[in-house]
Amino acid sequence: MTTKGRSLELFFVDGRPDGLLVAELFNWTGHVLLVPRTQIKQALERTEASYTGIYILLGEQDGEPTAYIGETEDIGQRIRTHDSKKDWWTKAVFVTTADNKLNKAHVRFLEARSYERAASVGRVILDNAQIPQKPQVSEATIANMEGFLENLYMILPALGIDLFVESKRSSAAAEMLREAEGKQLPLSSFASLNEPAVRFILEAKKRGVSATARLENGEFIVEAGSKVVPRWLSEPHNYQKQLEKLQEHGVVSVQGDSAEFMIDYKFSSTSAAAAIALGRAANGTTEWKLLGTNKTYKQWEAEQLAEVSASLEDA
Repeated sequence: MTTKGRSLELFFVDGRPDGLLVAELFNWTGHVLLVPRTQIKQALERTEASYTGIYILLGEQDGEPTAYIGETEDIGQRIRTHDSKKDWWTKAVFVTTADNKLNKAHVRFLEARSYERAASVGRVILDNAQIPQKPQVSEATIANMEGFLENLYMILPALGIDLFVESKRSSAAAEMLREAEGKQLPLSSFASLNEPAVRFILEAKKRGVSATARLENGEFIVEAGSKVVPRWLSEPHNYQKQLEKLQEHGVVSVQGDSAEFMIDYKFSSTSAAAAIALGRAANGTTEWKLLGTNKTYKQWEAEQLAEVSASLEDA
């Protein structure tokens, strides 16, 4: 039997491959939105964020890839709750339909089956406190939802998300994403930015750390001149290899017992940036503080999401 080809459409919402990304299959009602945490406010302002659907939070805890799979009748509202209670996630996936036709039974089934599959594959640690249970639904609904999941599991590996991939071999896209934690930003890349940057600072005076970063158009960028530790200081971690590569390529210059960023450098998350600065695994949402205040990134982010909630209520 010959497998038929499928057409996947990717729409880069803000014109960047690492920003908000919409993915849809031709002739499928499903709608997938990939959201970096640094752009969660922009994501929650979108119409589909208020739809019924399932969502997947992705990140890591203690060096282990971690995911949370949930369902809700209002994704945006639920995500705002998780934003204040879960620090570890760095990106999210919203799964809805273009016409908001999923109901509560549908998404409970999708959540339970997705959890079941991710648990059996075993690529990630699942952060769900309770195992989702499948609801009682008709045979027709089961068939429709299984077909929905078949399409979803086809799309996600193309986005570098492999927690449902049963093959022992990771997708090429996922491998590329793991290799590219950050990249040098040429000055020309800032020519067309239209959102004001928000600046943060991380300090550890006993270790000589004084780093600044800016959140600009959803990118978390540690700035040139930031003082950081010259070597990894705790147990081995993936970020240790990244620190060594940054030093090898001259992004971070080491001089004796001090080190300094020589160029602006983009990181995949606030925690990755904090770990490189401090030489240990770190929670970036609490380590980075809004410049000129004692307000953590987490507190600042919560205020941004509260603004979204207020604007939706006023609309």
